[in-house]
Amino acid sequence: MTETTETPAAEQDIRDAADDGQDPALTARWQARLDELVAEHGVGASLGVLHHGRLVLEVASGWAHKGAKIEATPQTVFQVGSITKVWTATVAQMLAEDGLLNLDQPVAEVLPGLKLIDEDLTRNVTVRHLMTHSSGIDGDAFIDTGRGDDNLEKYAAVLADVALNHPLGVTMSYSNSAFILLGRVIEHVSGIQWDELMRQRLFRPLGLTHTGTLPEEALLHRAALGHLGNPLAPVPEWGLMRNAGPAGLIHSTPREVLTFAQFHLDGGLAPDGTRLLSEQATSAMQIPQVEVPDKWLLAAQVGLSWFLDEWDGERVYGHDGNTIGQSAFLRVLPDQELAVCLLTNGGDTLHLYHAVFQEIAREFGGVKMRQQVDPADPPLEFVPADYVGVYERASERLEVVERDGGLVLIHTMTGELAHLVQPEPLELPLRTFLPKVFLTRRPDLDAWMPVVFYEIPGGGEYLHFGARATPKVA
Repeated sequence: MTETTETPAAEQDIRDAADDGQDPALTARWQARLDELVAEHGVGASLGVLHHGRLVLEVASGWAHKGAKIEATPQTVFQVGSITKVWTATVAQMLAEDGLLNLDQPVAEVLPGLKLIDEDLTRNVTVRHLMTHSSGIDGDAFIDTGRGDDNLEKYAAVLADVALNHPLGVTMSYSNSAFILLGRVIEHVSGIQWDELMRQRLFRPLGLTHTGTLPEEALLHRAALGHLGNPLAPVPEWGLMRNAGPAGLIHSTPREVLTFAQFHLDGGLAPDGTRLLSEQATSAMQIPQVEVPDKWLLAAQVGLSWFLDEWDGERVYGHDGNTIGQSAFLRVLPDQELAVCLLTNGGDTLHLYHAVFQEIAREFGGVKMRQQVDPADPPLEFVPADYVGVYERASERLEVVERDGGLVLIHTMTGELAHLVQPEPLELPLRTFLPKVFLTRRPDLDAWMPVVFYEIPGGGEYLHFGARATPKVA
């Protein structure tokens, strides 16, 4: 197979789409377009579009595993990464409706004996804080606690040594750790281990056959492998440690991710009409809870795990996901009854996402997607000394230095996964965008990423980058 020509597998996919009630001409056109984009920006990708309650498009392109020459098909399972967080939060909502959980109850009351690094945090952090990335628990404490069914219980125990990134509730900082703790909360109150809980409350009721949480479940299907490096090559590890499950270990296909999205569009109804969650509790997940300091990367606000935004005056909610060499994107435009899912496994996936979703939103919803940001032209004036310093948290060091009258961000990953995702520091020049907001981009990506300098209530200088809030330490 070449990455620029239609393959026999793609031709079979078009025939299958026709048998599934999809428009063959639409499928063929988008198959060619995805082939073109994957050849330019990625390794492999699978795309699904849901419109007015019907799957209208399902195509895949490129390699599921480039090294083994395994092609991606619509039935290939990809890791959806942090889109998992919405699934975990949805089950938390179900348990709250069952009377087993109160979102505003301190977590320590749910998990007796819980000890976090700060006594006030231990006493006051609530389930809602966990679901809205406002707990302050450092977000990237990837600590392997084994493959046993007690992995989340063991993880909760080691959180006593995980740093507090910011005071409770004062800002938004993306926290995988908080969602892993949320997973422990819901398995504790339900009495059912997290992986099985997801099967019982979501996977089976929604009729999902290609969705799971464990690598041995993915092996039952054609599974995509991540790709990293320059040149892009298959990663040496398929996925993260098991305790990352509630934050990012679901694997699935676009069709089945969109079945989950339709469940939310239908106000908590399963495909067979069974009510799994009340309409009120479902819509509550889309109510803004926390403002995002960086409103350009993901969204302007966080709901109960959903990221909330507007495109062309239209409401949008969704989530992204990143694991080892795989990236996933889900967006829902509820007023257009439109949902789009793109699953990928290597390359400039952010550029691929923007290209695909911009065209899909326009074609199916008549909506103009929020445009990518670009540096100010001409550049804004600023005083470099106001920003120079070291910003650091548990798994990331961000040093801002002055160079030739401008600023450079030296980005160093220091966590357990640094050797896989970024083994060497990156030097990233900063360009002005707005007052106190700069833009930069990685050498392997075309898209600009915001770097926001701000102060939190009560004082304290922070840098918001990659959805994380990092305090100034020097």
